[in-house]
Amino acid sequence: MNYGNLSHSAQVTESYWPADRSEPLLDVTLGQLLRQAALEVPDRIALVEGCPDASSRRRWTYAQLLLEAERVASALLTRFQPGERIAIWAPNIPEWELLQLGASLAGMVLVTVNPAFKVHELTYVLRQSRALGLFYLEEYRGTNMTAILAQARADLPDLREVVGLAGWQEFVASGNPSVQLPDVRPDDPVQIQYTSGTTGLPKGAILHHRGIVNASRFMAEGTGLERGGVWVNAMPMFHIGGCGLAAVGTLAQHGKHVLVPGFDAALVLELIESEQGTFMLAVPTMLTMLLDHPDRARRTLSTLRTVISGASIVPAALVRRVQKELDCQFSIVFGQTELHGIITHTHHDDTPEDQSETIGQPMAQGEVKIVDIDTNQVLPIGEQGEICTRGYQTMLGYFDMPEATAATLEPEGWLHTGDLGTMDERGYLRITGRLKDMIIRGGENIYPREVEALLSGHPRVANAVIIGVPDEKWGEQVAAVIQPVSPEKPPSSAELHDYCRAHLAAYKTPKLWCFVDQFPTTATGKIQKFVLRERVEKGELVPIRVERATEGFDRSRHLFQ
Repeated sequence: MNYGNLSHSAQVTESYWPADRSEPLLDVTLGQLLRQAALEVPDRIALVEGCPDASSRRRWTYAQLLLEAERVASALLTRFQPGERIAIWAPNIPEWELLQLGASLAGMVLVTVNPAFKVHELTYVLRQSRALGLFYLEEYRGTNMTAILAQARADLPDLREVVGLAGWQEFVASGNPSVQLPDVRPDDPVQIQYTSGTTGLPKGAILHHRGIVNASRFMAEGTGLERGGVWVNAMPMFHIGGCGLAAVGTLAQHGKHVLVPGFDAALVLELIESEQGTFMLAVPTMLTMLLDHPDRARRTLSTLRTVISGASIVPAALVRRVQKELDCQFSIVFGQTELHGIITHTHHDDTPEDQSETIGQPMAQGEVKIVDIDTNQVLPIGEQGEICTRGYQTMLGYFDMPEATAATLEPEGWLHTGDLGTMDERGYLRITGRLKDMIIRGGENIYPREVEALLSGHPRVANAVIIGVPDEKWGEQVAAVIQPVSPEKPPSSAELHDYCRAHLAAYKTPKLWCFVDQFPTTATGKIQKFVLRERVEKGELVPIRVERATEGFDRSRHLFQ
């Protein structure tokens, strides 16, 4: 089944794409999707732990995956009630997916937490979500997670249960096998994932079962994951691309989900060969690393059929190179957390120019329009405005943030993405800018206001502005423009870098530092970020680069650190 071809040649006369309803929605929960797969293909391998040591890789068939998920659900129900929120703070390990499936069967809401978060980041997410439980990995990349949690506990009055994943088996065994699982509905919340926007405060997007099931399913079908396919997944599970598109998309296609601990080019290449991978989602930085890795020449990658990419600009030259050197199909995808994943994708037979210059056509069941940012009216073909969408795939809202929800979701159901774009007569969209100032570094979203707020709290910083500047390797790099309290005695870039690293995940910490006496402003005093960005790009502001060797990509070989 490939619903995408149904509307491939469609034409529109204004910047509005009506919903294609030829492919019906599945009105099921995530737990029901798992039960159906276990019923139809019980002995097929469903989940593989893609760790470096091939001899120790754990595997679950669909029947085993369902049984384990039911055990997790019964253990959860001894501690929590349906509808309550539990968080997971861990990297890509099978227990992550098992907890996601178990929580869905138990009717609970899973709060996803980036394992790179430090004390104040962890505290904010757990406190704002009012999570009652936390599952976490005790050690991650040399960091003592237990110590970080101990510092946070004093500010988390709602957190009553903490389970270290070293004791996972004891936790699973603690459930009552006779407990009755609750009746869960497709429109019930399934996850809260934290994102941000114009306010600078991370917002918890409430996702629902119907949305995560169908967005992942339509994406998998439309971009080429065949029935029973093998998805080698290095995207982080705390991200919608990992726990949603990859995990649920593979489940919807009754395929094999090979969960990679983190992006390591050599390991991904080995897993494609050994697990006969057919499908992969990789941001452009990952693709370049895979293509350039010396191991590629000695690996047999002939099973790989499809690569999809997005999260930042994918150059036409990279599209052509992937298609030629990996001999596979290619699709560009576009979406956001608030939309349960993606809403548009390109087609395999699109030109490299369409693949790189557009984000494709909308998926089934979703309406998309381009509106004037002042009047909210649909624009003529080719005119720039804000991309809005409506349908099953929109979030329920932001957790406990009614004003932010109202600013994003209209009463009629339209969700404002915050992205600027155009639509052509074929319904293909192009991204032209962002209403929000989000930076995308190596596929990871970075929200300037969070970093600016931290730096502005430094005693020697009067004001700070965070901008994204082009970078060949990462797509964008984080640059800080600092106005010191004392221009005669400014703080050093190394001092500010270390200050950020003590409080932020490494990928959010600026690597480029500029110092100014004053900022360019509008007549009303608003700082003009675009002017600062232009000055850096033109060389009028020359940044100082600071990057500690111990945190760099070359040491860990991992993205999303």
